[in-house]
Amino acid sequence: MNIVWSLVFDYWNFIMRLVYMGTPQFAVTPLRALAAAGHEIVGVITRIDKPAGRGRSVTAPPIKLVAHEMGLAVFQPKRVRDTEAMEQLQTLNPEAIIVAAYGQILPKDILTLPKFGCLNIHASLLPLYRGAAPINWAIIRGERETGITIMQMDEGMDTGAILMQERIPIEPRDTAGTLAGKLSLLGAEMIAAALPLIASGKLIAVAQDGSTATMAPLLKKENGLIDWAFPAVEIHNRVRGLTPWPGAYTFLDGKMIKIITTEVSAGRGEAGLLYEKDKNILEVGAGSGLLRILCLQPEGKKPMTAAEFMRGHRDVAGKKFGATSTKSQAPNSK
Repeated sequence: MNIVWSLVFDYWNFIMRLVYMGTPQFAVTPLRALAAAGHEIVGVITRIDKPAGRGRSVTAPPIKLVAHEMGLAVFQPKRVRDTEAMEQLQTLNPEAIIVAAYGQILPKDILTLPKFGCLNIHASLLPLYRGAAPINWAIIRGERETGITIMQMDEGMDTGAILMQERIPIEPRDTAGTLAGKLSLLGAEMIAAALPLIASGKLIAVAQDGSTATMAPLLKKENGLIDWAFPAVEIHNRVRGLTPWPGAYTFLDGKMIKIITTEVSAGRGEAGLLYEKDKNILEVGAGSGLLRILCLQPEGKKPMTAAEFMRGHRDVAGKKFGATSTKSQAPNSK
């Protein structure tokens, strides 16, 4: 990780008054690290509770649950730019605001409020993958490395100057879920290291080169629909990049099947056509190459291995994965 910890130790007793903004699991480890470093976290701001899961029950964001566990004050404004939220921040009077996957763009009034500004823990090597889903898109697009950028926020979408940046490899079996865990840990180490260096003036902000920027837009459920005309390696990367959410899926006999784990196999076949090599191996043709299905989840059932699936679908060879459900295949559907 190549962080120069000796510099940090010179400022081991430095304490900063912080507001922390974050929402998903990715934001949890940095929050814990800042608390462990002794910083005064005067408030945690997160998104409102939302329906989640099959039952669509209202669920609190992961960071809210952890903040309550830590005894921290939690605030959930619908819009952080609203007057009430701004007044709350002024009352908290932070020296810095730390942001980790919060989910809203901060207005100028908030960006300029703290003495040391607003610092973002962004899960990419900026200016690459600006946006809401940098971890997912890095895997989907076949990148071999990514990292964390500690950034001084401005009014743009991840356009602020870079204060610190570290790289890690994307392993062949990494999914968005496993990679997010690694990056969360790295982000925690880096933000803990960055704060005393920022306060002492030892970190120099470097402007991003916007000409090399790429985007990582917000993912939606429909991004998970597999197009079997794509090369097998691209489908494999999409499956990895969409696990655990929104998940990659296809349809067989009009019912949705979630594709959970795959690997690229030698050979070639017709796009979307299913092949059984034996009772345990299920492969699918793609635009180029074959994709081997290791784990999948039929609609309404639990995840299972390909072998388990084939034992319940003995006539699966020769069928085709498609892009539509039974309902969308109806004669009058559009």
